[in-house]
Amino acid sequence: MEKKPFTPRPRPANNGSRRNDNNKDPYLINERIRAREVRLVGDNVETGVYPIQEALRIADSLGLDLIEISPNAAPPVCKILDYQKFLYQQKKRQKEQKAKSTKVVVKEIRFGPQTDDHDYNFKLKHAVGFLQEGAKVKAYVFFKGRSILFKEQGEVLLLRFANDLEEYGKVDQMPVLEGKRMIIMLSPKKK
Repeated sequence: MEKKPFTPRPRPANNGSRRNDNNKDPYLINERIRAREVRLVGDNVETGVYPIQEALRIADSLGLDLIEISPNAAPPVCKILDYQKFLYQQKKRQKEQKAKSTKVVVKEIRFGPQTDDHDYNFKLKHAVGFLQEGAKVKAYVFFKGRSILFKEQGEVLLLRFANDLEEYGKVDQMPVLEGKRMIIMLSPKKK
């Protein structure tokens, strides 16, 4: 088998910066890789450490791009892939991860130390709704001025609140006094 002479593929111009001038390309590719040698990994190549020219030659012979995957490794880790296909797969993976991750919503409910039953039941009904929607509930008693003297009443109120919500959520944090607020955290029970 006859060896073909090495002819480099046309590459985008390098403006001297480490990363591409437009922020769309987060990875270094081909001639933009500045390391003297790289570790090649992937399906269609023999894994090992190669001089950069040899790695570029292998990538070119396969008609693909040399992509720097892990620049902080010594030597940097590179893969030989189609760059556009690689970017598409990365975006797809990020989208899947974003879909799987859930945002935690925290709803706050404020009480006074002397909250009467009607107000308490009204706020309890809202807390049940929040927990059923999957949101966390942060309930607190706010002490104004000298009402800090009634902190025991505030703690009793919050414990009663947690007890009434027992079937909808579990207590993350027992009542804690932080400045002028006594706070309790509840999260929804898994279904």
